[in-house]
Amino acid sequence: MPSTPPTAKAAKTLADLFDVDHLLSEDERAMRAVVRNFVRDRVSPDVADWFETGELPARELAKELGRLGVLGMHLHGYGCAGSSAVSYGLACLELEAGDSGIRSLVSVQGSLAMFAIHEFGSEEQRSQWLPPMAAGEAIGCFGLTEADHGSDPSSMRTRAERDGSDWVLTGTKMWITNGDIADVAIVWAQTADGICGFVVPTDTNGFSANRIHRKLSLRASVTSELVLDGVRLPASALLPRSRGLSSPLSCLNEARFGIVFGALGAAGDCLSTALTYAGNRHQFGKPIAAFQLVQQKIADLALEYGKGLLLAVHLGRLKDAGRIRPEQVSIGKLNNTREALRIARESREVLGANGISLEYPVIRHMVNLESVLTYEGTAQMHSLAIGRALTGHSAVR
Repeated sequence: MPSTPPTAKAAKTLADLFDVDHLLSEDERAMRAVVRNFVRDRVSPDVADWFETGELPARELAKELGRLGVLGMHLHGYGCAGSSAVSYGLACLELEAGDSGIRSLVSVQGSLAMFAIHEFGSEEQRSQWLPPMAAGEAIGCFGLTEADHGSDPSSMRTRAERDGSDWVLTGTKMWITNGDIADVAIVWAQTADGICGFVVPTDTNGFSANRIHRKLSLRASVTSELVLDGVRLPASALLPRSRGLSSPLSCLNEARFGIVFGALGAAGDCLSTALTYAGNRHQFGKPIAAFQLVQQKIADLALEYGKGLLLAVHLGRLKDAGRIRPEQVSIGKLNNTREALRIARESREVLGANGISLEYPVIRHMVNLESVLTYEGTAQMHSLAIGRALTGHSAVR
């Protein structure tokens, strides 16, 4: 008698395989669901067009994200939700499952611009800027990186000099997300007392922002050059508690934490797409998901995704407990961006020729992750941060 073929077992989703939900609170799962629904309804239907045209309705989205409560959601007071670090991370994951550009808008607004004002600003600065920024009525950007000083911001050339009671800022900043749509820029500059931060309304004379075009990554994101040509500011523009490079670096650490989760959103969307595609695509009389080489690839990628997700949740718990250290954030950023990019690249391979089409999200995520791997600290710089923590020796200075 002919043998009976084995019955195929029901396929598991990535969520089923790792069962991370039992590690999350009810509030954390609820926040994830809210953001996931927003991305499904508001972002996913149009994001391929935004990416292709290089245009993003950023101001409109900012107001919607403000109503959603995710702008500065991990901050307390001034209209901010005061959510847990894990809730914020899960929001970043779901936003980046839509597109890295959407998560970048939220990260720069909340973890860089708003965090800088919240952490280092005066009460007047907080009251003036944080409530409208939390609502998405005002957009912020963060001016640290310069064209010649990316990994080494301590060598920045932008200067702030005293003129009577005023400050006069001169210099340029490069690769600034939200730059030419921002209402306020947090600008870091060299002073006689070291690096300090300034709150710069973008309608100030001498301030201009030029959009960067011809990008092949993060196309659904606003990226700009900031030019400060003798920008005169009152003494009250100084972030009074910002002193030295540690201030902007602490802001970057906040943003990096969001990327630890966010990169997995892009990776998970790629891998889920590859799984669905492999189940539907037939070659040689059966779905390609039934072939050993495809299953090995998917299993390897799923393993890295799950490890990254468990790491992200662990780091979130450390952050909520006030115990997280910068080198631990570097571990998460290095591992999860590197593995997310690998997942995107190999998921694209599963899709074959269709993998390069914007009809599927994979190529879009893949080229976005090339930028995510680099910004907020390159892979090399995070490797050196981890190496310094382990050996006690700095390989940079």
